[in-house]
Amino acid sequence: MKLPKTIKRYCPKCKKHTAHKIMQSKKRAPSSLSRGSKVRARSRGRARGVGNLGRYSKPAITKWKMTGKKSTKKTDFRFECSVCKKMHTQRKGFRAKKIEFAQ
Repeated sequence: MKLPKTIKRYCPKCKKHTAHKIMQSKKRAPSSLSRGSKVRARSRGRARGVGNLGRYSKPAITKWKMTGKKSTKKTDFRFECSVCKKMHTQRKGFRAKKIEFAQ
């Protein structure tokens, strides 16, 4: 997919539409200390004891089948304002196999 190197979008710092330079950054792997980490949940006392434990009370899946990997990754753009030089990220990425910045 071809995209322009600069795009006009809203800058929250300037509070107006200005030209922005687009940069693509690498997707980072989710942190091992993420909120949904099972290890931290256990150390906090979740998934322990008796009674309905919500998502921790479900039995193990007996017939587990490995699914295929997605062929595309979501875009992760950074936008740098040409006026104030502040950088902000896109809200929602879209799937594309290849991103190319054209003039």
